[in-house]
Amino acid sequence: MSKKLYVGNLPFKFTGDDLRSVFAECGEIVDSVVITDKMTKRSRGFGFVEFATPEEAQKALSEFNGKEIEGRKLVIDLARDKQG
Repeated sequence: MSKKLYVGNLPFKFTGDDLRSVFAECGEIVDSVVITDKMTKRSRGFGFVEFATPEEAQKALSEFNGKEIEGRKLVIDLARDKQG
């Protein structure tokens, strides 16, 4: 199972650090990033969180999928590997 989660429907002001602080209660975070538009540098409203173990990622998926943060319901899923 993957240790990396896709996190969608984020508040647009969120940064990688914000993402890390929200998910830290679920376990050790290896990496957290919010994807930004290359031209405007503004958040695209989604990001990725990578945990140290698949169990921690599964816990975060269970606890945070559908959870509301700043009026937006998070959409959490296992991250897919990059294709080509």
